Amino acid sequence: MALSINEIKPGLTILVDNEVFMVIEAQHVKPGKGAAFVRVKLRNLKNNNIQEMTFRGEDKIEPAFVEERRLQYLYSSGKAYHFMDQENFEEIVLSDDILQEKKKFLKDNLEVTGYFYKHQILNISLPNFIEFEVIHTEPGVKGDTAKSGTKPAKIETGAIIQVPLFINVGDKIKVDTRTDEYIERVG
Repeated sequence: MALSINEIKPGLTILVDNEVFMVIEAQHVKPGKGAAFVRVKLRNLKNNNIQEMTFRGEDKIEPAFVEERRLQYLYSSGKAYHFMDQENFEEIVLSDDILQEKKKFLKDNLEVTGYFYKHQILNISLPNFIEFEVIHTEPGVKGDTAKSGTKPAKIETGAIIQVPLFINVGDKIKVDTRTDEYIERVG
C-alpha cells in the first residue's frame, strides 16, 4: 500500500531503505514544465539524524506504522536504561547509544513517549520542559556581569546547565530539553 507524493505531510512516518523516518517538512512543487515532486526533510527515528530527500510522482513511498506509548523511567544499570510501559507494565531496556544526549535529563519516574515499530522500540522523546533541582553552583557575585549574567549549574541528573547568577543550590529550575536551556525558576 504505497503512498502518493500528495499524501506526504509533516508528522507522517515512512520507510526509506528499511529505516523509519518521520516527515518534518514537506514542500510540494508543481513546476510549469515537467512532473510534480515533493522536497522533504526527514528525521530518522532510530538515531535522530535529519536528511533531505526529493520524491517524484512515480516513487513508491511505504508508510511505517509507528506506535507511540507512554513509558516511565525507572533506573539505569551501567549502560542500560530501564523503562516501564504504562499500559501493560512490561519493562523495556534501552542502551545509551539509542538514548544519546537524552540520558542526561532522565530522572526517576519521568514519563516519556516511546516510539515502537513492529514491536521494537526505536527511540523516546522527552517532555519539552522538565523541572530539576540545582545540586551545585558557584554563588553569584552581585554586579558581576562580565560573563553575560550566567554561570554553570549542576542539576540532579548530573547535567550542566547555564543559569542566571541569582540561581542557588537547592533552587528548582525549568529546563527546555530540546535546547538544554534554563527557562525559569519554579516554586
